[in-house]
Amino acid sequence: MTINKSFYHAKSISSQQAILQRKGNLLHIKMANHFLATIALVALASSLAYASDPSPLQDFCVAINDPKAAVFVNGKFCKDPKLATADDFFFPPPNMPGLNIPRNTSNPLGSVVTAVNVEQIPGLNTLGISLARIDFGSYGLNPPHTHPRATEILVVLEGTLYVGFVTSNLNPGNRLFTKVLHAGDVFVFPQGLIHFQFNPEKTNAIAFAGLSSQNPGVITIANAVFGSTPPISVDVLTKAFQVDKNVVEYLQKQFWWDNNN
Repeated sequence: MTINKSFYHAKSISSQQAILQRKGNLLHIKMANHFLATIALVALASSLAYASDPSPLQDFCVAINDPKAAVFVNGKFCKDPKLATADDFFFPPPNMPGLNIPRNTSNPLGSVVTAVNVEQIPGLNTLGISLARIDFGSYGLNPPHTHPRATEILVVLEGTLYVGFVTSNLNPGNRLFTKVLHAGDVFVFPQGLIHFQFNPEKTNAIAFAGLSSQNPGVITIANAVFGSTPPISVDVLTKAFQVDKNVVEYLQKQFWWDNNN
């Protein structure tokens, strides 16, 4: 009887171990399936990220069904490479001074931006880069503005500049980053953020900027808000800025100088 009991007891333990082993195998299979599902999800998300729409190279590009009526693409139409010349990649064009020549800053802002983008160098098309020279007279200002399609990296060639940018509304929102730059200093303005450059000295200042788009675009805040065509509703601006209606009407009557050439 003792031998039989021991036999059945051993058999019972063996059966329990087999059941536990099967459960363990099932658990490993489930974990493996979850792991594979996670990998597949990450792969799908990555593929979707790379499959996003191309960045626009102008303010907008309205779809049209009739290709014969189309006059624009996202960027510029491409010249036949066989017809390209060295002049397609060169600046300045005839009868225009090079970037070594100071610009006239006698205007209300005391600054001039000389852009060198795809409009000036056709060969920049699709290359995602452009350049600008910025001249500042005494106390000259490149007013608060944004580049909707480009990050800007600026180097001061001559003089002193007080520069800065403001972050978006996310917490902590609208944080101001500023720096006083001297000749040889470099500063970066992230894409789309409002930024400015101001010459705090009586002497002139010169800076060069590289931008990460063939057509960065410029939105000067004051010009866009108070100088748009047609004007933005006075009621809208009065509520937005929480000022008297007469203040808004006065600002809308001003001539808002554009310092971009």
